[in-house]
Amino acid sequence: MSRQEPARGRNWAFYLPLLIFGALVAVFVVRLFSGDPSKLPSALIGKPVPVFMLPAIEGASQSGFSDTDLRQGKLALVNVFASWCAPCHQEHPFLMELAKDKRLVLYGINQKDKAENARRFLGKLGNPYAAVGADIDGRISIEWGVYGVPETFLVSGDGRILFKHVGPLTPESIRDRLMPEIEKALRS
Repeated sequence: MSRQEPARGRNWAFYLPLLIFGALVAVFVVRLFSGDPSKLPSALIGKPVPVFMLPAIEGASQSGFSDTDLRQGKLALVNVFASWCAPCHQEHPFLMELAKDKRLVLYGINQKDKAENARRFLGKLGNPYAAVGADIDGRISIEWGVYGVPETFLVSGDGRILFKHVGPLTPESIRDRLMPEIEKALRS
């Protein structure tokens, strides 16, 4: 009888790593699908925009921009996008509408995109931006705290980040979140 007891103990020990692995997978799956990504916190809210200088998209007639452009006294909306990003295509008509609002200026950060694709994207869908900078290696986007494209930042006239929207803009997110933040910024 003493010979079977160690065998039973070995069987349990054999399954222990598998059980631990299964528990970890379950935790990761639950965390992956819980929460709203648009509500991800940003440590940069209320802080100055990072110091940066983005060149224009190669071959484009429009200029790039830098942090000094965001400190010119006008409320700015900075949108991080890419031609390869499907949600960026979905939100683009809403950016075209926002560009008509003369109370703010739209800037684009084109992230990790080929110049020809970015030019084609803007040529086909329209260009709502006053300037577009090419963030070829994604380094500037990281400094902005970008999780993924698209993301949109509201920046005060003195260059402070006031609001961040993660994910594509929709009529609901513009109405319920972005426009109230724009109105609040314009009042202060």
